[in-house]
This record gives sequence, structure tokens and C-alpha cells, in this order.
Amino acid sequence: MTELDRLQGAANRSELAASRKLARRRGLTFADALRATLAASAGEAGLAALLAGRAALREAEAARVLARHTARAAALAAQRTRHDGSPTPWRAWFDGSARPNPGRCGIGARLLGPDGELLELSEPAGYGNSSEAEYLALIAVLEAARRIGAFDLTVYGDSRVVIDDVAASAAKSASALRPLRARVHALLAGLPGASLRWVPRHKNLDADALSQRASVNPAVETDDALRP
Repeated sequence: MTELDRLQGAANRSELAASRKLARRRGLTFADALRATLAASAGEAGLAALLAGRAALREAEAARVLARHTARAAALAAQRTRHDGSPTPWRAWFDGSARPNPGRCGIGARLLGPDGELLELSEPAGYGNSSEAEYLALIAVLEAARRIGAFDLTVYGDSRVVIDDVAASAAKSASALRPLRARVHALLAGLPGASLRWVPRHKNLDADALSQRASVNPAVETDDALRP
């Protein structure tokens, strides 16, 4: 690194601008003008101390930026892999909607078996908010899974509220949702190997369509038949 590089790296914008003006006004090279400007900024501490101090600040800021980038990359990697992993024999997707919010609720779910079995649920779910509808959709698909013995099951949903609430301790769960959370935990206890995973909305479109259909048309009935 040349001396000019070191000086430019230490200077702030106002010092760089002042140095350009000084160079034009006195016929100095930019390096000499910048050295004079920084020396004036350093005062009694001296130019060497100013350069060392600002270099340390730059290194500390670079370390903070690197740490932020590393943390962001780790978070993105965790988000991408949260719904990855080896597929289980049974898989399910759930979604719930409220129109308006709160309003008339609809729930939708799909349960897919290892041999192509398919169960679709699309039901009205009374009046409530979107989180309650999501919970009711999860409960409905878990109840269906228990009825048919779909034990080794992964359930996917795009509601962070519900997925995180189920995973949270009872003390940290949302008080208004605790009765629904308790029902989910009871159902999961009867489904060995079952787990919940978050997926982005674009990977849950079929369940979303089923829930939207149920909230728009309250007369729609559940399809309880497994279709190979």
C-alpha cells in the first residue's frame, strides 16, 4: 500500500474535499495537501497517531461487517434447510384463512401417503383470526393422520406463528392460542415420528387453495376418502 493509499483510507469525505481545494489553491500535489489536512485534524496527537487510530477503526468495522454477513448467511442457510431433509413416508401440508381477519375461517390440508394415497381437507371453520384458522387446519390434518395410522409423518405449513408457537414452551406460547396448542401436542404424542416444518408460501399453494375455497364457500364438505 502506498502512502497516498494510507492517507486516503484514513481521510473522511470532508478532509478529502478540503485537500483537493488546498492542492488547487497552493499548487500542491494531492498527497502533500492530504497530509497537511490530516496533520491539522490530528493536532497535538500527531499524524501517525491519527493514521493508526483510524486504521484500527476500519479494521473493527470490517470485522463487524463480516460478522453481520456471516450471521445473515447462516440464517439464510437455516431457512433454506428448515424444510429439507429426507422425506418421510407420509407428508402433509396445512393452511388456514380468515375473511376478513378476523372473520369467516376456512381450513385446507393435504395428506400424501407412501403409495400415492391422497386425502384432501377443505372445510369451513367458524369465526376467528388467521392464526386460529391455521391451528385448526393443523389439528384437522393431524386428526386425519391418526385415523389412518400415518405415523411417520412430516407436516409442512407456512405459518411461522403456528410452527413457532407449537415449538415454544408453554410459558412462551401465545396465551390466546394455548388451548389449540394443547390439542396439537396431544395429537403429536399419538403420532410417533411426526414433526412440523416451516415452508415458504409458494411451497404450500395446494393447501392454501383448499383453505381459500372453504372460506369463500362455507357449504363445501370435507373429502374424507383416501384416493390411491
